[in-house]
Amino acid sequence: MMKRSRAPIALVLLFLLIAAGVLLGSNRHRQRQHATGQPGAFDYYVLALSWSPEFCHSHPTKAECASGKFGFVVHGLWPQYAERYPENCSTAPGLSDPSRMADIMSDTGLVAHEWTTHGTCSGLDADSYFKLVRRAFESVKVPGRLATPKQGFSITPQELKKEFVAANPRLNAEGLAVSCGNNYLTGIDVCFDKQLQPRACEGLRDCRANRIKVAPVRGAE
Repeated sequence: MMKRSRAPIALVLLFLLIAAGVLLGSNRHRQRQHATGQPGAFDYYVLALSWSPEFCHSHPTKAECASGKFGFVVHGLWPQYAERYPENCSTAPGLSDPSRMADIMSDTGLVAHEWTTHGTCSGLDADSYFKLVRRAFESVKVPGRLATPKQGFSITPQELKKEFVAANPRLNAEGLAVSCGNNYLTGIDVCFDKQLQPRACEGLRDCRANRIKVAPVRGAE
């Protein structure tokens, strides 16, 4: 009895391998384009506010931690896609004097990093971008007991959102995302459209803890 030829099977396998390689290369190309991004090509902004007392617990030598007076500080204003985000979109120069952001972004290294990584994707020059960062930050009122608490307390992520909405009637819970680590508050994200109007967040991970602890502001008077 004659044995079946294995040549057709080998050819099919070779074809599948080549096709898979083409698809993989195409996907990688799209991922690279997606990660690099184009200035001004994004869906919305995320104002990322970091809870400084918790950050300073693990980074005590950072500039913002010297006085211990900060509560929420600006981590960044991030151009965002629905699921991912663009970054490193150009080599445009940053601020000539990063220290002018020190009252809301207390580390000049952070200012430089945020411009290079995120600000270059805004489609704005550095001066215009950081003016927008300040406008976004100043448009959000921090609830009273989260301004500079002298004592720590615990709260649910849902309650924290409700307090932000109560202090900012134009916001709603869908436009906020709470971040936490080891059941401690680490920050809150506020989502805006390109005109800094509140909008729903997309693709952001929300804190899943039942309750979170809010570390006190050490330098609160």
